This record gives sequence, structure tokens and C-alpha cells, in this order.
Amino acid sequence: GVMTVPSDGSVTTAKLGDSSVTSAKIANDAVTKDKLSAHNYPAFEAYLNSGFNVVSGANTKVPLDLITFDTNSCYDNSTNYRFTPTVSGKYYVYGITTIYSGSTSRVEINRAGIYKNGTATLSAQNDYRANNIRTSSSNVSGIIDMNGTTDYIELYTYTQSTAGTPQLLGQATYKRTLCGAYRIGD
Repeated sequence: GVMTVPSDGSVTTAKLGDSSVTSAKIANDAVTKDKLSAHNYPAFEAYLNSGFNVVSGANTKVPLDLITFDTNSCYDNSTNYRFTPTVSGKYYVYGITTIYSGSTSRVEINRAGIYKNGTATLSAQNDYRANNIRTSSSNVSGIIDMNGTTDYIELYTYTQSTAGTPQLLGQATYKRTLCGAYRIGD
């Protein structure tokens, strides 16, 4: 019956039993945001660098070519313009499409869509057929499950105008058309 008290700092992680540290044993202020920072990763946001003409009455993938941030290098801003996260989970996804019809009010419909694996998954639309306008922004957001290997998301726009060639607005210093996502949990 000899009892030995380990010296300070001598108990290693290997000496702790599985599940020996429970939530009840952790002080409320012991876990800081720095310890949890990777929870919302992978994450990205990208936006359109300059104006981009779209075809009226057709779905068009938005070529978001400038990256605000991309925590895990999961966004392709030069070829496919898609986010393919490497960690499975639920992702909060958002997008904005801003359409401009020139000097005359010709925009009838502006729709922003988030596509998962090439299929429309989230959509938001502004309908101005009763009163056409020159500029319109559609905002779309929601939660999408991603498998962390092959699933990907892309931003699309659908624009209908009475005449001319509508244009997605983009600018290097001012985000008018953009998309982003971040992991919110399992």
C-alpha cells in the first residue's frame, strides 16, 4: 500500500484514460476562441473582378475570380469557379448577383442560385416584369451538406431583360457580385 504522488508536470497525455476528461471537468473559461477557430473551416469568399456579360433568359455560372479569403485552398478561381471543401459537414453558403442593364431600365428578372454538384439547390429571385429596372441585386443563402471529397458549390445567375446584353457588375475594390461559404458543424 505505498502511494506515490506524481511530481508537477509529470503526467502525460498517454497516462490519461480514454474519456477521463469530461465537460464537467473543464472550467467555463478554460476554452478560448483560439482553440475553436478551425471549426468554421474550410471557408472562402470570392467576388467578380469586372463586369461580365450574360445571356438574357439563360442560367450562367458566375466566374468569381478574386478571392477575399480561402482558408484551405478549396476554391478554384481560374477554371471551374467552384468551392470543393475537404472536410465534410454542414456549410452556410451565401451569394449575391448584381445585374445592370445599361442606361435604360430593361431588367425583368434577376435570380441568384447556389448549385451543388451542378444542380440548383438554393435560389432567390427578384421579378420586375411589371416595372423594369436598371440595376438589381439578388441575395441567396442557406445551409448545404457537403461530403468533404466530391461535393462542390457554384454561383449561378439567371437574368431576363427586354433588350440588350445584361451585365453582372464586378469591381476589384468593391464587391458587387460574390459567393462564400463556411463550415458550421457536422
